[in-house]
Amino acid sequence: MAEVAGTQTSHRPLERWISVTIAAAAVLLGLLVVWRASYHPRTDDAEIFANFIGMAPQVEGPIAQLNVHDNQYVKKGDLLYVIDPRPYQYAWEKAVSEQQALEGQIQDEQRRIAAQVSGISVAKAGIQTAQADVTHWQAAVDQARADVADAEQGVARARAEWSYASNNLHRIEPLLEKQFVTVDQVDRARTSEVAQQQALNQAQSQLLVARAALKSAEAQSLHAEAALAESQATHQQAQHAVLTLDPLVSQRGARAADVKNARYNLDNCRVHAPFDALVTNLIISEGAYAHVGQQVFTLIDARTWWALANFREEQLRHIRPGMHADVYVASRPDQRFKGVVDSIGYGVTPDTDVIGHLAPGLPDVQRTLNWVHLAARYPVRVRILDAPEDLLRVGQTAVVTVRGY
Repeated sequence: MAEVAGTQTSHRPLERWISVTIAAAAVLLGLLVVWRASYHPRTDDAEIFANFIGMAPQVEGPIAQLNVHDNQYVKKGDLLYVIDPRPYQYAWEKAVSEQQALEGQIQDEQRRIAAQVSGISVAKAGIQTAQADVTHWQAAVDQARADVADAEQGVARARAEWSYASNNLHRIEPLLEKQFVTVDQVDRARTSEVAQQQALNQAQSQLLVARAALKSAEAQSLHAEAALAESQATHQQAQHAVLTLDPLVSQRGARAADVKNARYNLDNCRVHAPFDALVTNLIISEGAYAHVGQQVFTLIDARTWWALANFREEQLRHIRPGMHADVYVASRPDQRFKGVVDSIGYGVTPDTDVIGHLAPGLPDVQRTLNWVHLAARYPVRVRILDAPEDLLRVGQTAVVTVRGY
């Protein structure tokens, strides 16, 4: 019995050391787990995500050609489908024709305006000619008036000289009987009287000619003034008749916009892939009528894939954009994908059990007492760096571990 008691006494320190060692190891392991969970956050509340767009036609019509099938991988620029382009081709040709017709009208109006401007120049030249004629005939009138004045003075001189000669003849003729004068003197006086009478008649004829010339010059002057007034009226009328291109030129923008819009619609009849993508949810077939804005299938952007991981709020202080991360998907749990943290969410829908309902008026706060408060989770977007084209799918379950920088 003594030997047994001694053996038990000798084993107790060893058992205690083993127990202490196990406890210390458990504590260290727990601390290691806590440290790793804090500084290398991990969550299995994650899903694979990629951007996607709904492919909806921008023009309507029957689908003449469908080049894709559901779940097909397409490259950027690949032709996806073609909507019957004939109506839009005709619309574009009509718009181009109307634009060309407008340009033809503008050119015709330009030629017409050029002719009208030339007419204005001709009318202006006519005004200058008429003004020169008016000046010429005004000078002619002045000259004719001067000639009339000279002719009147000549008539007056001739009348005075004839009167003197006639008086002299009448004075000496009675003296011939008394032989106070000779016959020769009487003959000379009679000849002088006849000559002065002829000179008077000639002066009077010149006066009549000068007056006639004056009347003719005045008539020509009036005619020249009338021609000047007519030329001025023609010039003014030509100026008012000049057309303007503004109404036609202002239509250029609208016609050009019609051509661009028609061309835009025609180009939209052929729909190409905007990026490398996966076709999914194809719900239309060739020959079906496509409507504007109605989606025919969805394109998943295969260029960039993300893992949307929901981390608890106390873990966010150890996560920063730019940190490296490991991503695992449920379909390939043994394959690790490298990732980098792109961004961290700044908001989630408030819990109505905590803050109540936010509505107009006063807040509706629930009168409950929750002994256990669950930590909120915020989405962290992790961009996958080496994502294969045919492995990842939107909505896949994922596990994300942030490893730091």
